[in-house]
Amino acid sequence: MIPAQFDYVRPGSLAEACAELAADEDAKVLAGGQSLLPLLRLRLAYPSKLVDVGRLPELSGVHDRGDHVYIGAMTTHDEVIRSAVVTEGCPLLALATATVADPAVRHRGTLGGSLAHADPAGDLPAVVLALDGVLVAGSEEGEREIPAAEFFVDYLETALRPGEVLAGVKIPKLGPGWGFHYEKFHRTAQAWAIVGVAAAVRRADGAIAEARIGLTNMGATPLRAAAAESALRGAELGDQVRQACEMADEGTSPPADLHAQPDYRRHLARVLTRRAVLAAAGSP
Repeated sequence: MIPAQFDYVRPGSLAEACAELAADEDAKVLAGGQSLLPLLRLRLAYPSKLVDVGRLPELSGVHDRGDHVYIGAMTTHDEVIRSAVVTEGCPLLALATATVADPAVRHRGTLGGSLAHADPAGDLPAVVLALDGVLVAGSEEGEREIPAAEFFVDYLETALRPGEVLAGVKIPKLGPGWGFHYEKFHRTAQAWAIVGVAAAVRRADGAIAEARIGLTNMGATPLRAAAAESALRGAELGDQVRQACEMADEGTSPPADLHAQPDYRRHLARVLTRRAVLAAAGSP
């Protein structure tokens, strides 16, 4: 199909982009376009204007800032995967990003675009949530930091205000003793995850001292498996971990669609959480 008519602007700075968005509440940001363009073609989105931020250098790049890694919103998935700073500082993000779609999408799609689109079936929102990331929004007034736990408001809806652009993401470094794994179930490599699980696990004295678990496609927003995280504290590898992971779907509201019903997604969440936690903890 052919998209509805819209205006197109390519601002020269983040400030100009924010001004364009503030002046028109029906304007949309164009980043890599991997999510927005299909919506335009299907006429599921009717923006009056597209504000192209694809060539703003201030929104790109990966930076080691001591206790955290800062990633510009326009950094592509491929750049995230290839970054030694990401691989060393927040390996879970690199692992999950490597599973996104296919190489063509990873070379055009961006981290910021994936997060701002806020599709609960996307891989990266749950990962940033599990890692307690902080999203940085830019506007004409300056920058505003939004914890990932507050950023995803509803289906395809975020806490970004009119006139704000997602400028970057801060990912805290978890340090030594942590293991990471991303596990997902999908029909094909290019398809959205039916369910995905991002796990970060810290072991001490042979048991799990702390676990962080993000769930993909188990509700209208990415979710933390809070009940399972609590049950995993102090759990020894084996039956205790398996029992704790049976709580992974508590508090979720998985959708029903052509690919899976809620009860099947709940089953997948429990199974994939067990796999992800054991892999992150270093157990086969």
